[in-house]
Amino acid sequence: MDRPTAEVPADLPYRIALHRVHRLGALRFGLLDRAFPSMEEVWRAPVGALVAAGLDQRTAQEVARARDEVDPDAEIERLAAAGVTALAQGDSRYPSRLREIDDAPPVLYVKGAWTDVDEWSVAVVGTRRATAYGRMAAQELSRGLAANGITVVSGLARGVDTVSHRAALDAGGRTVAVLANGLDTVYPPENRRLTEEIAERGAVISDYPLGTKPRADFFPRRNRILSGVSLGTLVIEGDHDSGAMITARFATEQNREVFAVPGSIFSVQSKGPFGLIKDGATPVASAEDILEALNLSVAGKQLDFGRAAPPESDDERALMASLTREPQHIDVVVRRSGLAAATVSGTLAMLELKGLVRDVGGMQFVRVREDEGDYAPSESAGRAAGAIENAL
Repeated sequence: MDRPTAEVPADLPYRIALHRVHRLGALRFGLLDRAFPSMEEVWRAPVGALVAAGLDQRTAQEVARARDEVDPDAEIERLAAAGVTALAQGDSRYPSRLREIDDAPPVLYVKGAWTDVDEWSVAVVGTRRATAYGRMAAQELSRGLAANGITVVSGLARGVDTVSHRAALDAGGRTVAVLANGLDTVYPPENRRLTEEIAERGAVISDYPLGTKPRADFFPRRNRILSGVSLGTLVIEGDHDSGAMITARFATEQNREVFAVPGSIFSVQSKGPFGLIKDGATPVASAEDILEALNLSVAGKQLDFGRAAPPESDDERALMASLTREPQHIDVVVRRSGLAAATVSGTLAMLELKGLVRDVGGMQFVRVREDEGDYAPSESAGRAAGAIENAL
């Protein structure tokens, strides 16, 4: 990391050293910033002066002990060796929307680069236990956002997060990972290569110092950064009490937009998005829905992904064979396809994301394309659909 420049406070080493004091959060840092002309003076201040500035006795004593345990200059060297940049709130490179929230991190650690382009970002979050539908939704929507010049922000977790990061990279776009640990640790470990790619073509960020290992109670703090850097938060899947819902609540508190993907009424992972929609979140089925809600035109050249993705499973092919250009109620589709209602609900939603089916309202669905030969069901699926058709 470069030594502080004109844009970076000269006392950055002391700010970073103080950031290692566990009890010094955003609120207490604010007290110190107002009471002292520099973090160097905070570092050297006696306990009494720290208490007079508003710190409680315990926190002031922790600051005093840190002077014997932490070397500010060594902190700078350690960051440089790890390829990590530390940004104070006064740094022009600090994310501007994050600076606006009430509890903005006093120091943000970055691997890669947060750029002006990333100010146009949307957080995409969801469960680690994503369904096939959820993974498809995360892929299609993240790819669409990235293709339109929107940076995809997510949390590097298994499931929806991993799919979203990968989809943005595959679309040639930018993506930012927000971690709940120091940037010298990768969690989950299987995402090490993905983390390297994100740092090369976007940024990996955290407000936790190097050496911090992930803990369950660290993730809510991570989630507030996910929503804080973004124009809006998109929830793909998640139960009522999932981390994705925590991120959505932070987004609401930060006066940011909240989007949700409607899912199957039979899936527990759809409970969170349905609850958000009931509370006023914008339901979305495409990246364009998000752009319109944010009053954005296409932010970049739309990449050509070619024709709509074909059906990939027997269930999808059976539904495509059952649908026509004339609207059909979902109950009719269930009868014609011979599939279970839960399967039809989830599969129709996936086909809609692929651009093959459209919900025209009133639980009525139509085919979008006429080339039925491309979507012929397999022999087994065809027999099932045919048997039901003959019975009608």
